[in-house]
Amino acid sequence: MIQYFKNINGQTLEIDKPDMGVWVNLVPPFKEEEFIELSEDLEIPIEFLRDSLDIDERPRYEMEDNVKFVVIKTPTENNSFNDSDAFYITIPICIILTHTQIVTVNSFDNGAIKKFLNSFQKRHPDKKNMMILKVFEKVVQNFMEFLKEINHRRNQYETSLYSSNSNEDLLNLMRIQKSLVYFVTALRSNEMLMMKLERTNFLSLNEEEREFLQDLIVDTSQALEMANIYTNILSSTMDAFASIISNNLNTVMKRLTSITIILSLPILVTSIFGMNVELPYQHSTHAFYIPVVISLMVSLIISWYFMKKKWF
Repeated sequence: MIQYFKNINGQTLEIDKPDMGVWVNLVPPFKEEEFIELSEDLEIPIEFLRDSLDIDERPRYEMEDNVKFVVIKTPTENNSFNDSDAFYITIPICIILTHTQIVTVNSFDNGAIKKFLNSFQKRHPDKKNMMILKVFEKVVQNFMEFLKEINHRRNQYETSLYSSNSNEDLLNLMRIQKSLVYFVTALRSNEMLMMKLERTNFLSLNEEEREFLQDLIVDTSQALEMANIYTNILSSTMDAFASIISNNLNTVMKRLTSITIILSLPILVTSIFGMNVELPYQHSTHAFYIPVVISLMVSLIISWYFMKKKWF
């Protein structure tokens, strides 16, 4: 689906056809006919539009026929029904800069473009470079918000795991760890993209825009550092819980072994007195109580010894 937005008198209005200073936004569902129509109307290479559908598209930029193409990664919630998939993934936002319009293509719904749309009435469509940088800014803000949400959920699952040791909480922590892997990879690629844009001045930025891009690089570096810190904390936590579970298993096995030994020794005593041979006191009126008392005494002595060694 193709959306055309124009800033008129400080208001964002959706119009029916492309015009000068219009922001063109493509959102699912996509149709090949729309791609062909948009490519012909705005003189955009069709490959730029088709490349936008690849969810694994890496952050990069290129230019063809004086049309500039920039790809940046942004986070979004994962709508997969698989319980082992990551909570969050990263998807590409493709920005195409034509002679008169700025075009964005989103393979999924994402918060960065929604935030940009909400603030579009404050934008100046004639300053296309600044509009691209503002999209970058919304992407960085999105990463920061998702990282805070990830850290909050991690704390919740850890607290729950301390008291329950349930497999579900461990699985949720693993899904958060997968999300952080996506984030670290995307943030590192975004940072390299911005640094390369600054170095090559691919967008022909003026001094003010270059300073704004430098601030975005710093913000992206901070987000990357946060993601790395959360990843290291989560890895340490998972290792610690693995050690705790292993220790708990060893404790349980030690207790079961101790109980087995305590029960096996009285069985040994009673089996000896149950043999079909001549035994001491077998004709005594207390013949039944003798093995019982011996068994209890052996059990009590072994139990006392194990408790002294803190095997229980």
